[in-house]
Amino acid sequence: MPTRPVPVIAVALLVALQVFAKTQSNTGELALDITVGALACALALGVWRWPVRATLGLVALAALSITATPPATMAVALVAGQRRTSTAAWVALAGVVGHAVLGWWQPLPGLPYAWWLVLDVVAHAALVGWGSLLKARQELINSLKERARRAEAEQGRRVAEARAAERTALAREMHDVLAHRLSLVATYSGALEYRQDANPAQLAKAAGVVREGVHQALEELRAVITVLRDDTAEPPRLGIPDLTELIEETRATGTHVDFTNTTTEPPPPPIGRTAYRVVQEGLTNARKHAADQPVRVALTGIPGDALRVEITNPVSNTAPALPGTGTGLVGLTERVRLTGGHLDHELTATGAFQLQASLPWPP
Repeated sequence: MPTRPVPVIAVALLVALQVFAKTQSNTGELALDITVGALACALALGVWRWPVRATLGLVALAALSITATPPATMAVALVAGQRRTSTAAWVALAGVVGHAVLGWWQPLPGLPYAWWLVLDVVAHAALVGWGSLLKARQELINSLKERARRAEAEQGRRVAEARAAERTALAREMHDVLAHRLSLVATYSGALEYRQDANPAQLAKAAGVVREGVHQALEELRAVITVLRDDTAEPPRLGIPDLTELIEETRATGTHVDFTNTTTEPPPPPIGRTAYRVVQEGLTNARKHAADQPVRVALTGIPGDALRVEITNPVSNTAPALPGTGTGLVGLTERVRLTGGHLDHELTATGAFQLQASLPWPP
């Protein structure tokens, strides 16, 4: 550890004052005081690097002359502030012994030796207590800094997780919106490609639907991008009341949709949005993989039980399947799971694809 110049200079000044106070002593005693004081100042420079050994050396010098007392007491306090209490106690005991020896062979005029010993013990006990208090304060400061650092790191981790979750949610929203719109466009584009015998009015109608579908896809994509750019913007919030428009859009493509809704009141917004996305994904998949087959959509449930969504469509062997990423049902399963529900999909024995979701509906 590096030396601390300010305390060493202060100790050197105290040593110089001690020497000056004893200038009236005889030559031999003055020479001893000067020599011990100089050695004590030199040894004080090593207290921060070797606190225990340097302190014991200073205590030994303090037994020879009072000029070593300032650096010796400084060193005892330093050991108490850096080492364990047991180590500081042993070093303080050595300091008591050293000053007891000093008081025995160089007593202060007018001060009984017993009082010298009392003051010696009290002073070293105070040094240990003061050093321990400083040590405890520093440890508290260090612990608070560490807690602040950990809290900052934890906050950074939470922010990163929140951003990742938000990006995932926005990506899922973008998939749901664009997959639905583009599947409509692909359906009508396929009609333009395969129905070459269609009359001009039918072709114009299909082209108009393609144009309108592309326009709506761009509008919805723009809305999602707005949310990405502006943290205060809200993504579109769809629910059970919006299913009618979704069903009509699908019917407009020529797909027969049998829609039944036996719920008597709308569920909470999070549940309603998830149910909407389940139906949307089911219709999109039906258009992609069984465009010429009818689709049955059923909503049932009551508050306090669950909202159940079921989409069923026969598997087509004739209609060309549109390409997909294969991640729609994976993302939908995660979306349903986040609401506390579960999602099942299977190919039934009758050759139909069935998508079922059960969402908790609090009372």
